[in-house]
Amino acid sequence: MPDILGGGAHTVRSHGVAVAKIHMHDWLILLLLVVIAVVLNIIEPFHHFVGEEMMTDLKYPLKGNTIPFWAVPIIAILLPFVIFLIYYFIKKDVYDLHHAILVITEAIKDAVGRPRPDFFWRCFPDGKPAFYPTITGNSTANVSGDVMCSGIKSVIKEGYKSFPSGHTSGSFAGLGFLAWYLSGKVRAFDRRGHVAKLCIIFLPLLVAALVGVSRVDDYWHHWQDVFAGGLLGTTIASFCYLQFFPPPYDIDGWGPHAYFQMLAESGNGSQSSATNVNHANVHQSELQSIYIQPQHG
Repeated sequence: MPDILGGGAHTVRSHGVAVAKIHMHDWLILLLLVVIAVVLNIIEPFHHFVGEEMMTDLKYPLKGNTIPFWAVPIIAILLPFVIFLIYYFIKKDVYDLHHAILVITEAIKDAVGRPRPDFFWRCFPDGKPAFYPTITGNSTANVSGDVMCSGIKSVIKEGYKSFPSGHTSGSFAGLGFLAWYLSGKVRAFDRRGHVAKLCIIFLPLLVAALVGVSRVDDYWHHWQDVFAGGLLGTTIASFCYLQFFPPPYDIDGWGPHAYFQMLAESGNGSQSSATNVNHANVHQSELQSIYIQPQHG
């Protein structure tokens, strides 16, 4: 990163507290979002109606996760975080580090309640389906009622969380942001046509896509869930990145907005100081010309 002002690096020690104070409210909102996410994970999701005729698409076998739940934060949050730190130690720019971490920690399933592809075996672990009868007036209708699940409550609860895919949305949010971040740092859109730079950018997106594919292969999600999760995560990553960083194709796409604002403010301050010094020197010269008259023989 070029040192435009020649004033040295902007490290955590020199500028960290000032940057954190400016964005104190952002961090408080993030903390609130974490609390909301925990609450949403605890409450019971909406139970979508599941009739007997719908079971054809919900009888996929119960499988474990190819990519376990604990691996998603490592892939989508910790990995980008490590890259941000590496870039910080190379360039010593706390503005870049802070804004990257602030965005990556922003994250988002209980409203839809769509059953997972393996819902049948979650609901009926013994393989014997049971449904409530549908009552219309005083006679029983031919259409089956909702499911009468006999499985473990926590397993059934998880079975109603198919749409959208949390694995996929989280992966595309974190790794999608990392792709934006890398595209700015390597200046991928400098019109020189470096294919290697594009490979670097698309690598995080490829990993996120593989996470989504694994969710379909494991029968934890329908393809529509994965598609919606990927679109959701990519949208969030894009909006968050562009809020704090210029577009990668911009001439200043390598740094955050706050860095250039700081440079502008520092530049104005330096110009003002220089102007005041020049005025003082001129004024002193004028005084000397008035009070110190040359002596002639």
